Amino acid sequence: MLIISIGIMALVGILSAIDAIKNGINNNFTNMGANTFTIRNAEVNIRVGRKGKKAKAYQRITYQEAVRFKKDFVYPVITSVSTMASFNARIKYNNKKTNPNIQVFGSDENYILTAGYELENGRNFNPGEINSGANLVILGKEIATSLFEKNINPIDKIIKIGASRYKVIGVLKTKGNGAGFGGDKLCIIPLTNARQYFGRPDMSFTINVLSKDSKLLDVILNEAKGMFRKIRKIPFGRTEDFDVVKSDNLANLLIGNLQKVTAGATIIGLITLLGAAIGLMNIMLVSVTERTREIGIRKAMGATQKTIRNQFLIESVVICVMGGLFGILLGILMGNFISFALETGFFVPWFWIITGVIICIVVGLLSGYIPAKRASQLDPIESLRFE
Repeated sequence: MLIISIGIMALVGILSAIDAIKNGINNNFTNMGANTFTIRNAEVNIRVGRKGKKAKAYQRITYQEAVRFKKDFVYPVITSVSTMASFNARIKYNNKKTNPNIQVFGSDENYILTAGYELENGRNFNPGEINSGANLVILGKEIATSLFEKNINPIDKIIKIGASRYKVIGVLKTKGNGAGFGGDKLCIIPLTNARQYFGRPDMSFTINVLSKDSKLLDVILNEAKGMFRKIRKIPFGRTEDFDVVKSDNLANLLIGNLQKVTAGATIIGLITLLGAAIGLMNIMLVSVTERTREIGIRKAMGATQKTIRNQFLIESVVICVMGGLFGILLGILMGNFISFALETGFFVPWFWIITGVIICIVVGLLSGYIPAKRASQLDPIESLRFE
């Protein structure tokens, strides 16, 4: 039973953990808003040329292009412009400081809404502060927790981002760091301030668009693509040099990449289970040898080969199912441990539970068939003489 439990735990646990990761990815992008799409720079800035052709370079999205789009796109939407100011900033408050892995976003007053964040404390930027480039900052929950004691309110405190001082005006609600996206390890500063203090020649800007009506999302997305082609002056018939991505498309892309991981994990789990099945078969063969006299007595009393075979098959299946149920329980706990780590909540992987039970029955039949057949074919006279 323990052998089968370990095999089933490996299979159900690994696959449940992958399901938990998928749930985490979906939750991360659902938090961005089901009605959101993003206009961003092409996937990579330079793509390798083929057959001696020159590699094609994709232009970054400039501040002027992003702001013009926001101004001219007059549809029932909320539009924000943002940029990644720094991937590896260090935040300091008095003698406390974070690791140099904080993401600093420059954004306008609409970014929090279009990116799916909510304020736990404080307030958002106002348009005047965005235009003036004020030294203000909104902190992610994890940064606020690591820099400030529980009894200290971060609002109106002065922190340092790099060499510059910023006044904290807000703290975001926790969002989790699943799938490696910003999450709670980020801070947001006014867009103009980001351009002033973190500006670089290759800085590219991102446009987030939140549709107020989910039914119009696809129509608005196509209109946005057309307008941005006009702003970028892309001739008719030429492919866009920018990406327009719906939030659920990003989730599907990441989940698609997990399919290979799922296949690999399934193979590993099945190999573990194969080892467990071989172990069970050996134990059943030993059991047949140890119970040879019992088999002889049953045959002498009229038991047929079918009766003996069914007895050992049923024993093998019962051992597998009992061990499998314990393994399934451990596998569910393993998957939910990952789920809680990703803050996606408790879930019951019914598919893998049912699959696990079916696999246990099949393994029991396969493992018990040879020992059962051998037991059923024993000669009753020789069996009675065995001991």
